[in-house]
Formats: sequence, structure tokens, C-alpha cells
Amino acid sequence: MTQSHLSSPHSPRHRWKVLAAGVAANAAFSVAFSGIPMTAVLMRTGYQLDNATLGLVLGLMGLGIAVSELPWGLLTDRWGDRPVLLTGLGSTAIALVAMALWAAPSAQHIPGLGWLAAGLLLVGLLGGSVNGASGRAVMTWFDASERGLAMSIRQTAVPLGGGIGALVLPFVALHFGFAALYGLLALLCALSAAMSWAWVHEPPIARGVPRSPTSTAETPKTGPLRDARVWRIVLGIGILCAPQFAVLSFGTVFLHDFGHAGLATITATMVFTQVGAMAMRVWSGRWTDRRRNRPAYLRACSALSVALFAALAVLVIAADTHIADSSALRIALVVLLGVSGVCVSAWHGVAYTELATLAGAARAGTALGMANTSVFLVCFVTPFSIPHLLALQGWPMVWLAASACALVAMPLLVPRPPASDQKLAKTALSRST
Repeated sequence: MTQSHLSSPHSPRHRWKVLAAGVAANAAFSVAFSGIPMTAVLMRTGYQLDNATLGLVLGLMGLGIAVSELPWGLLTDRWGDRPVLLTGLGSTAIALVAMALWAAPSAQHIPGLGWLAAGLLLVGLLGGSVNGASGRAVMTWFDASERGLAMSIRQTAVPLGGGIGALVLPFVALHFGFAALYGLLALLCALSAAMSWAWVHEPPIARGVPRSPTSTAETPKTGPLRDARVWRIVLGIGILCAPQFAVLSFGTVFLHDFGHAGLATITATMVFTQVGAMAMRVWSGRWTDRRRNRPAYLRACSALSVALFAALAVLVIAADTHIADSSALRIALVVLLGVSGVCVSAWHGVAYTELATLAGAARAGTALGMANTSVFLVCFVTPFSIPHLLALQGWPMVWLAASACALVAMPLLVPRPPASDQKLAKTALSRST
């Protein structure tokens, strides 16, 4: 990046402005897709929904993101980050204004389910633009020694937005209604679009300045869509997001219905989950940059998530059967849910850096689009499935399923090296011995 910055109208420090704009774009949209589920209890009452319908509605925004992520990623690699961010954020703001006008319940009128479902689906389709575009900007502006930290900082936007959503949106929905909530979300998207317009530009290396030998080596000959290693990590990222979305989409319902927690306790727990995840993402990005141990870190996060969600299921059974003091167990449930949510959200920046590095910076938009398609398909399936698991065996089944997903994801996130690399390693080992 040094040679490219010499011919750039922007100083080397401009990369941090690009990162700030990417964080703002992701955070603004995250307030919507992570924050709206924090109002699940109020949404269930305001729109007069049952749990099954609530799960379907909450999943539709994730479905919209999943459907649009790969097309947005391909467009980002072709058009660049700036046009995609401006188009996506601007149109998302317009869609949220439309929801404030026609899809918000009031004392006089409850809109039809179709208006709410269509609105959330459209917001997901348009807002899916921010993920791949901002990720590609990080990969093109930062070199390999800083990408883990930069990508992890970018990924803190998701829990940052979720924390803001958990702290603000239930209060807004309760005291001012859902029209004000959608209007606030539209304003945040518009402000982040203004930041992207001011700061997000293509670096010279992405506009045709000759690449250095190291840059050329970073671009694999095989595209991400044809790389089996990329697909394995993509699937692993998606599956490991299932327990995360279980906490984000139905964690408030769990604490309210099973834990009998009040709004203050629920809000504090979800804010702790998001802030803790944000801090862990920054730390893990910096730590794995220095130690170059991303696969080992991903394996450890998966294993710990398996154990934590299994323990949560056991605690639910214990609290339900009154084996010990019920109040102490319910406090433990709140704490364990928060810790589990932090652990299962801490690995994102590291995994996305590993994926984008494998795909190459020039094709990072496509690879991140693939990953986010997987993630938000799971975002749709998870809240849709939870009510059925509840009807089958209750909350223990929900958290055991979350534990099983983390177990399945573990070998996918740390794929074996290709056969050619294995042969080279064996040859080197035989020579050394």
C-alpha cells in the first residue's frame, strides 16, 4: 500500500476514515436488523402476533439480506464500494420512511401482516448492500499486517448497532410507537450514507496502479465461487451464526417468558451481549494479527460455544424442575445467556478476515457476499425454527440445537489445506528427517 499512497490524493491516514465510514454504514443497518428483534415482546403486542408469526416476521429481514448479499457483492467488485454503499443506504432509508408511514401500528389502526412482512423483507434486500461493500473497502485500503484488526473493528459495527438498538429501540417503541422507531432508523441510514459520500473512495491500487508482487500473490487464480475452501468457510460461518441469532432474535422472549425478567433486566442483558461482543472482536482481531493463529482461535470459539449453550440447556432444565433455589438459577440463566451471546459473536472479524484473505482482496466483495448470504439465510431460518422447537421440547431443545450448530461449524471453519499444500508439507517433512 505504500507505493499506492504516494500517488494518492489522500494521505495514508485516510484509510481510517474509510474504515469509520464502513463501521457507520454497518452500525446504522445493524441497529435495524439486530435492534428490531429487541422489540419482539412489544412487536408481538403491537401487531397482535403469535410466536410462530413473530418468528416468521423477524426472519424476513434476514431472508431479504440473504437473497441480496451475493448480487450486491458481485456489483461491489465490478462498480466499487462507494456507488453500492450510496445506493443501498439511500434506498434503505426510503424503505424505512415508507414503513413509518404505512406499516406502523397505532391505537386506531393495526396494519395488515403483509405490510409489515413486505417492509422488513424490502429493508433486508436493500440493506444487504453494506456488508460486502464496506468489507471490500477494508481489504483494499489496509495491508495484510492490519487487516485482521481493521476487519474486526468493522465487524464491531454489528454488535455496536445491536447494542444501540437494544438500548434505544424498545424505549422508542414503548413511548413513541413504531412509526418513530422506523423514522429513527431511516435517519441513521441517511447519516451513514453522507459519511460514505464524503470518505469512501477507491484506493489507487484498485483503480489500476500496478500491484506489488505481494498484492498479486494475494489474488488466487480460482474465483471464490469455484473454490471449495471458500465454500467450507462460508458454510461454517453461516452455521455458527445460528446460536448467535437464537440469542438476538428470541433472547428477549426467553428472558421475559421463561426467566420472568423485567424490561430493565432484558435490556441490560442484551446491551451487555452486544458491547461484550464488540470488545472481543477488536481484541481478537489484534491478537490474531500478532500471533497469526486465526484457525486456532476459530476452533476455540466454536468449542467454547458448544459447551456454553449445552450448559444453558442444562440450567433451563434445572430451573424448570426446581432442583435448587429457583431465583439463583434464574440469575445464572441471565448471566449465562449473556456470556454465551458474547462468545458466539466474538469470532466474526477473524473469520471474515480469513475468508477475504483466502479469496484475495480484489474478489473480497464476492467472497463476503457469499458469507453474508449464508449468514442471513440462517438469520431467516433460526427465528422461524425456534417456535417449532419450543412447541416440541421447550427451551432446552432450543439451546441444545444451538450447541449442536456450533459443533457442526467447528471443522468447517478450519478447513484442511489443499492437496498440493499437503504434498509440499509432506515432502518438506521427509527431507528434514
